[in-house]
Amino acid sequence: MSKIQMFEKPLGMRDSFPEVNEQKEYIRLTARDFIRRKGYDFIKTPSVEYFETIGKASAIDESSLFKLVDNQGEMLVLRPDMTTPIARIAASKLLKEKNPLRLAYYADVFRAQQREGGRPAEFEQLGLELIGDFSPYADSEIIYTAIELLKDLGVEGFRITIGHAEILTAFLTNNTNNNEEVELLRQLLVEKNLVGFSQMLESMNLLEEQKDRLSKIIEFTIDSNVFSDFRQFLNDDQQYLIDQVEELQALLEFQLNDFSVVSFDFSLASHMSYYTGMLFEIHAAGSGFSIGNGGRYDELFKQFNEKVGATGFGIRVDRLLEVLPKQLMKEKRTLLLFDKGSFSKANVLAEARRNASEYVTLQYAESVSDIEAFKQIFDEVIIVSEGGSFREE
Repeated sequence: MSKIQMFEKPLGMRDSFPEVNEQKEYIRLTARDFIRRKGYDFIKTPSVEYFETIGKASAIDESSLFKLVDNQGEMLVLRPDMTTPIARIAASKLLKEKNPLRLAYYADVFRAQQREGGRPAEFEQLGLELIGDFSPYADSEIIYTAIELLKDLGVEGFRITIGHAEILTAFLTNNTNNNEEVELLRQLLVEKNLVGFSQMLESMNLLEEQKDRLSKIIEFTIDSNVFSDFRQFLNDDQQYLIDQVEELQALLEFQLNDFSVVSFDFSLASHMSYYTGMLFEIHAAGSGFSIGNGGRYDELFKQFNEKVGATGFGIRVDRLLEVLPKQLMKEKRTLLLFDKGSFSKANVLAEARRNASEYVTLQYAESVSDIEAFKQIFDEVIIVSEGGSFREE
C-alpha cells in the first residue's frame, strides 16, 4: 500500500469549496421553503446505523456500504440511503402518532467506491416520503411535487419518465423460463444496456414469439395513449397493473398544465430493489445521469413488521447543481477597501449596505498581497479613504 499523501482524500470523497457550498445552500433553503408549504416536515436521522437493520434492509449492494465496528463489537454502516432509515423511524414511532406521514430530508448519504472513477462516495440527497397511503393519489402527489419543486428551483429542460416495477416483472416472467432469466434481463435494463439485452435474448433458449415480445419493450417508450396495446402482453390477473398506470396518468393530467414533461416507459428498471409499483426517473439537460428517482416501496415496510403504503423520491444535489442556471445562485458581492485612517467610515458604509441585504466584504488594503487579483473576485469594488469613497470602474 502506498503512503497516504498530506493532501490526499479518501476514495470518492470531495471537498465543497465556498462557491459550490453557497450553491448547495441556495438549493437547501429554496427547497425547504417550497416543501414545507406542501405540508411535509423535515427529519434528520443518524449518519451511522446498525448493519443488521438498515444495512441489510437497504437496497444498496453490500459492497457499497461503509462498515465499521463500535466498542461493543456491533457492525455499523454509514447510511447508504435515506428511505430505509426513515422507514425505521416511521415504523417504530411516527406512524403511531400520525398516519399518513409526510416527511422530507436534506442529508448526506455514503456509498463506498471500489476504485476512483469520478463518482462521489458521499453526496447530499434532497427528498420526500409519503408513508401510509396505498392509493394512486399518493403517487401522483409525489410526482407532481417533484415536478413543481424542480420548477421552483429554476431547472429547465427536465423530463419525468414513469415505469412500473410489477408490470416489468410480469412481462419478463410471462416470456422467460425461470426467475434467473428474469433477473438477468432486468439487470441489463437497470444498466440501460439495450445492446446487451438484445444479445441476451438471442443466447436464451426462448421461443421466437417470446423473443419478439421481449424485444418490443425496448423498441419504444410507451405513449400515454396506447396503454391498451400493452395489455396483450399481460395475463388476465395482471390487467389491474395497467389500470393503476392509467389512473395515475389521469390524475397527473388533471394537475399538470404541461403534460409534455412526462412520459411512460415500461422498460424502466431501478437498482433500488424495494420499488414494487410505480417508479420514475428525472433527467435534465446538462447532466448525463438521472438527477433523481423515486417510486412506491410498500414491501420495504414488511422488513419492519408493518403493512403500509409508501412512495417518495430523492434528488442528487451534486447532479442538480449541473443543471441549474448559475445566475440563479449568484449574489452580487461588494468589496470595501479601506486604508488605515478610514476604518470607521468604511465600517459605517459596510453595515449600511449589509442592512440593505447586500453581501459586503470589508478589507484593510495593506493586508492584501496582490490587490488587483483580489479585486477580480468581486462584482463591485469601493475604495474608502480619508478623502472620500468612490466606486472603482
